[in-house]
Amino acid sequence: MSGEKQEMRVGMVGHAFMGAVHSHAWRTAPRFFDLPYTVRMTAIGGRDEARTRAAAGKYGWDSVETDWRELIARDDIDLVDICTPGDTHAEIAIAALAAGKHVLCEKPLANTVAEAEEMAEAAAVAAERGVRSMVAFNYRRVPALALARRLVAEGRLGELRHVRTVYLQDWLSDPAAPMTWRLRKEQAGSGALGDLAAHIVDAAQFVTGELVTGVSGQTATFVPRRANGHGVEEDVTVDDCAVFTARLGSGAVATFEATRYAFGRKNAMRLEVNGSRGSLSFDFESMNELWFHESGGDTGDTGDTEGFRRILVTEGTHPYLDAWWPPGHLLGYEHTFTHEVVDLLRAVHSGVNPEPGFGTGLQVQRVLGAVQRSAEDESRWSPVPATAPVRT
Repeated sequence: MSGEKQEMRVGMVGHAFMGAVHSHAWRTAPRFFDLPYTVRMTAIGGRDEARTRAAAGKYGWDSVETDWRELIARDDIDLVDICTPGDTHAEIAIAALAAGKHVLCEKPLANTVAEAEEMAEAAAVAAERGVRSMVAFNYRRVPALALARRLVAEGRLGELRHVRTVYLQDWLSDPAAPMTWRLRKEQAGSGALGDLAAHIVDAAQFVTGELVTGVSGQTATFVPRRANGHGVEEDVTVDDCAVFTARLGSGAVATFEATRYAFGRKNAMRLEVNGSRGSLSFDFESMNELWFHESGGDTGDTGDTEGFRRILVTEGTHPYLDAWWPPGHLLGYEHTFTHEVVDLLRAVHSGVNPEPGFGTGLQVQRVLGAVQRSAEDESRWSPVPATAPVRT
């Protein structure tokens, strides 16, 4: 039938927390957005067949694979979505790209800078053949943060001076909480640094349009041993928190804090930017709001009424919002992943490299690596190498 859309046949590796939200995104995106493809949720992969079949039934996948290599080898898969722990990202992504599959990979891109470099190079080679790849930094798809980026790009804040970001959780605050793969360096690469700080590094760079050029950092592990599921104690081999200062390319100064030990904070991701003409502030716990202050702007407030004003980011003119609900009807966490899928599919269809690509993922990995080096060397200043010569 003429005019019928081509299918994008997706295979997803992993079915836990990220697998659930990615499944929701693949199912939802084509039902709300005008996309160039129809989406077929062709196969889901996991090591345990019973659990994987249960996930397939729950989330709407057509079939199951228990070996990711077999999933990639299938000729009815066009795109591979990687939702596994960090120690598997490089091997799966490089193999998928070599097989001609587009790739969406969860953050952080890899466990080490060396792995990220290999992945970025593989992505660059694949892009020359029209094969695209993207890192899943979902917070840049929050409409309020996308609006913040627009305001900065328009010069509404003037010359940037300060950026401050935090990402606070509390799920490890109890020393009796059990051991998990996220606390093993061989699987996770790092702790709060890679799990949480990767998000706020990307968000800060996305909103400001600038890159981190150097850092001075500290990390700490508060509970050095935890019992695993068999009651056997293991060493915790990653950081529990990371705190670092940074410089951006323009010379603006920035601070970053990430921890999983902030009692009462479930998922508190915050960002504030101060410039020579104004400021903006975002708090993910109120994700549909952006607070904005423009000195001498159009608010009409001066003197004792001057200050931040609340923008409810639900208007159809705001990023992504024209596909959703009437103004004032709020979006949630899951929508950020839907927007991610939308941007990826549109980029693939247009023949352009999506953002954030693997080159961007590598640059974030280099920031994390610089923080680790600094923390190991008494917080000595650690420059962040440029992403060249990556070809993405």
